[in-house]
Amino acid sequence: MLIDIGANLTHDSFDHDRDEVLQRATDKGVQHMVVAGASRQGSHDALALATQNANLSCTVGIHPHHAEETDTGVIAELTELAGHSKVVAIGETGLDFFRDFSPSEQQIHSFEEHIELAKKLKMPMFLHERDAYPTFAEVLTPHRDELTEIVVHCFTGERQALDHYLDLDCYIGITGWICDERRGQHLLDLIKHIPLDRLMIETDAPYLLPRHVRPKPKTRRNEPHYLQDICEFIAAQLNMTYEELARQTTHNAKRFFRLQ
Repeated sequence: MLIDIGANLTHDSFDHDRDEVLQRATDKGVQHMVVAGASRQGSHDALALATQNANLSCTVGIHPHHAEETDTGVIAELTELAGHSKVVAIGETGLDFFRDFSPSEQQIHSFEEHIELAKKLKMPMFLHERDAYPTFAEVLTPHRDELTEIVVHCFTGERQALDHYLDLDCYIGITGWICDERRGQHLLDLIKHIPLDRLMIETDAPYLLPRHVRPKPKTRRNEPHYLQDICEFIAAQLNMTYEELARQTTHNAKRFFRLQ
């Protein structure tokens, strides 16, 4: 059985067949999915969806792309949402200097506000970092001792960043990016340096369809059921069986998100 720690299941590409998507995931052994909240409205939508299905939990937060949304009122809303039993982490928050959809100053402010919220609520953090090392670590480090669990989801960085995040006792989320022969090759070596008790897997659906899957869906849309393919691919890189890696990553996810 598998747990997808990050899926954007409120994305409008799922609006016409969301129930079928969830059923396909269940049929492929994905027993639980964490729906990412990435904006004010997206966090409300993630919780609404999670309450409709026993196999779903969610996060609530503001993605760095939407950092300009973060103000006192929005943090108050997220605080209220986080009180629901279906909410298992604060995020998706962090820094993204690759696209810079929001100015870096706004991103840092939003990230810091989420950190304070996670400290206050004693909840895990679901974090995004792209092309933002070392600033990301510099913001996070002073607060680390006051935070509980942290996952750097969809990790695509280099060895120095990975080592730093592991030194901060972070979990690392790996997606189908590792299956991409064009840009994920460096992860084939880096994944061997992630302690097994700090590794989790995810699809980040509908993004990042694993390039090795056959046949490729005509829509090119990623779905949680492809987590099985990602797990098989990573297990081969680690010289493990699929069952061993599935069992370990599921255990890690249950511990991280405090799932029963």
